[in-house]
Amino acid sequence: MEPETGESLSLLVDGIDTGVMSWALREFRGWLGEEEGEVWVVLDRVGWHVSPRVEVPEGIRLVFLPPYSPELQPVERVWPLVNEAVANRYFADLEALMEAVEGRWLALQGDRELLRRHTLFHWWPGAKGSA
Repeated sequence: MEPETGESLSLLVDGIDTGVMSWALREFRGWLGEEEGEVWVVLDRVGWHVSPRVEVPEGIRLVFLPPYSPELQPVERVWPLVNEAVANRYFADLEALMEAVEGRWLALQGDRELLRRHTLFHWWPGAKGSA
């Protein structure tokens, strides 16, 4: 997610580990394209982010937040918006749950201004004032 523009890449997976993290970083790098210079990916310190087994593509720099600081991670403010699609609902199987999450994320992805309002903190580099 790019807080300044609200532009984002969605990769829906049913589990996460260092292999999936490495794949996601490769997908992200490809989505950005070669013309994009170095990009920073801001992460918390969950195990699959900090593992030395994570393969970081060239042109990506991982920037880690201080421990126990989810309030500094812009995407943390998006999860409640995603959760609206699944909160207090019963799903017959994982596929139905994943479809609901995917549908909600696609709707959110189409509303860049909403994502921007939720993620562009006043202290974000280049934020130009308040979010």
